[in-house]
Amino acid sequence: MKPFTLLLLAGIGGTALCAEPPPDLPPTEIVARVLRGNPGVQAAASQIRVEEANRTRLEAGAYEWSVRLGTQQRRVNPAAAGNERFNEWNAALERPFRLPGKAGIDAELGAAGVSLAETAYGDALHESSRMLLKAWFSWLKESAAAAQWDEQVALLEKQGKSVSRRQQLGDAARIEAILSEAALAQAEAQRVQARIRQQTAAEDLRRRFPGLPVVAPAGLSEPTAIPGSDEEWINALLEQSHEYRLARQEAQRAQIMAGRSSRERLPDPTVGLHVSRERAGEERVVGAYVSIPLSGAARRASSDAALAQAEVAGRREAASSQKIVAEAVALVQAAQAAVPGWQAGRQAAERLTRAADMTARAYQLGEGSLSDLLTARRLANEAQLSARLLQLDALELRYRLMLDAHRLWDLD
Repeated sequence: MKPFTLLLLAGIGGTALCAEPPPDLPPTEIVARVLRGNPGVQAAASQIRVEEANRTRLEAGAYEWSVRLGTQQRRVNPAAAGNERFNEWNAALERPFRLPGKAGIDAELGAAGVSLAETAYGDALHESSRMLLKAWFSWLKESAAAAQWDEQVALLEKQGKSVSRRQQLGDAARIEAILSEAALAQAEAQRVQARIRQQTAAEDLRRRFPGLPVVAPAGLSEPTAIPGSDEEWINALLEQSHEYRLARQEAQRAQIMAGRSSRERLPDPTVGLHVSRERAGEERVVGAYVSIPLSGAARRASSDAALAQAEVAGRREAASSQKIVAEAVALVQAAQAAVPGWQAGRQAAERLTRAADMTARAYQLGEGSLSDLLTARRLANEAQLSARLLQLDALELRYRLMLDAHRLWDLD
């Protein structure tokens, strides 16, 4: 069994990292460093610290001690005496208190926010991994196209020299030399365009992922049938989906917030102590008080809105599950179908290449026309290029399947 198949079989039952580095991809340790240095990933990591601070805030509560100070002047005008004036002051210390049960819910809400931020960090890592994989294979495909056109130009150059020799010997017409030169010019134009696309893809890869070595692998793996059933892969994709996990955690947090808002319909009391000095010190007053807001329509509406929001989040979770399952089915089926598609393309390329070689021998023996040979070369070149791209498509789909199932670059 090939190492690549063993790699998949090792991962089908768990989420461990690959036992050996994938042969078609950059080194795993470099990929990990590049992905963790991505600005979007670092922003998601910073958001975790934000939510940790928010959790501390929720656990501590928003209520704080308040101090009230006041001063006043009292004027007394008794009928039997002269006017009197007294300087007086008062002070109070008060604080609202959360009713029993609310603090626990606030702690749950803070923990849910941290969990959500951690999942968002994993999602940012995963999306960056997807982008890297896509950009990497885009570069490989453009490199394969450039290499194929290099081979085609080399063949046509060799063919052109043969036609020139035959023309010099009087065994070929001028029109054949013109046709050969035109075919070579067309191939060279295609090679130039392929090289430009290759350089553009390489530069895009370098710019998006600084530090990633843009070095082509020594050789490409041959895609094989993906082990495991479709159902196993679909379940793994759903289980490991950050998008679904985010939707589920959003629904859970919305439920907690709905519970918290429901409890808020019973307002928190404010408890305070006050002291005052009246009649220039003749009277000293010490007392305590409790202030309780009266619940109104605004609190009821806020609670109803939170309940409705929880229902919305639950619906979004269901929609996310439906979407991810549909995408998982499409990905698994595409990855499974890509292997026989590549095999058929390879067989077609091999047969058309043999046909082109036979046509070339026939032309050398004077039994065929140059037009037939050029057509055969063109068809063989198109088939070979198609086979190379089909191979890369199959490998990309396989790696994408492994990546989404957390059997490749699992960096969370």
